[in-house]
Amino acid sequence: MTVRELIVLGTASQVPTRQRNHNGYLLRWDGEGFLFDPGDGSQRQLLRSGAAASDITRICITHFHGDHCLGVPGIVQRLSLDRVPHTVHAHFPKSGAHFFERLRYASAFYDAADIKEEPVDDDGEIATGKFGRLEAYRLDHGIDSFGYRLVEPDGHRMLPEKLAEHGIQGPRVRTLQQQGELDGIRLEDVSEPRKGQKFAFVMDTRLCDNVYELADQADMLVIESTYLARDTKLAGDHGHLTAQQAARVAQDCKVRKLVLTHFSQRYEDPAEFHAEAAQEFGGEIVIAKDLDRVQVPKRSTGP
Repeated sequence: MTVRELIVLGTASQVPTRQRNHNGYLLRWDGEGFLFDPGDGSQRQLLRSGAAASDITRICITHFHGDHCLGVPGIVQRLSLDRVPHTVHAHFPKSGAHFFERLRYASAFYDAADIKEEPVDDDGEIATGKFGRLEAYRLDHGIDSFGYRLVEPDGHRMLPEKLAEHGIQGPRVRTLQQQGELDGIRLEDVSEPRKGQKFAFVMDTRLCDNVYELADQADMLVIESTYLARDTKLAGDHGHLTAQQAARVAQDCKVRKLVLTHFSQRYEDPAEFHAEAAQEFGGEIVIAKDLDRVQVPKRSTGP
C-alpha cells in the first residue's frame, strides 16, 4: 500500500517556542522520503514522530538561514549511525554549498552514509525517479532561496470490468500497461486517464511569480505564513508572507489542501491564521502543529 503524507517536525520561524520546534518536514511519498528544511532539533523530532532516518531518500533545503538547516549535522550523522544503505540526495542553493559542507562535517563522526550533493542553481527540473519530477524555483528572500515542487506524471486508472471483458488478468495487465497494446487491445480501451498529483513546498519569500509557479494546481501546498495581515509591511520588509497572502495564492492556483506553517513567535493563537486564510481560500486548510501527520488528498476523479 502506498503512503503519501507529510510528517511535521517543526513549525516555528526564526525563534522556536515551547510548542514549536524549528522547521522540519518529512514528505513520505510511496517509497520515497523527502526531508525539507531540517532545522535545529529535527533528529529528535523525527524520533518522536515515529519516523526513522532510513525513511529519508532526499534532503531539500530552501535556503541557509539557521531555522531551515541547523538540523543537518544531526540528520547526516544519524544516517551514518543507522547505516542507511541507500543513497541520500541533498539539494540546496549552489551559492550556499560552503554552508552545507560545514553543516555536513560539523563534528567528528564515522562518515558511513552515501550522501550525494546536488546543488541547485536554476529554475526547473532537478531530479527524476519513480516519484516523477522534482523541480526547484527561485524565490525572493534576500539570500538565495528555492521552493520545491514534486510532480507525478499523468497515467491511467485500470478499469476491472473492462479488463474482465477483454480477458486480461494477472501479469498481462502489467504488460499492457508497459506496452500500451496487447493482442489488439489498447491501453485506453481498458482504462481511463489518471491525473498525476502535485506537492509544493514554499518557504521564506515575498510574493513573486515563482510562488504561483510552484503552487499551480497543487494537491497539497505547504507554505510559510510567518505573519498575519496586520503586519503585512513587516512581512515584506523581512521577505515573508502573511496567512492572507498565502491563502490568496492557494485560491488563485486552485490548490486542493493548504498547509500553513513557519509562524512567528509573536502570535500565540493559531486560530487567527485559520480565520484569516479562510476569508481568502475555500479549500481545506491545515494550521500545522509539531508532529502532525497530514495526508496528501486522495486523487481527484476524472482526467
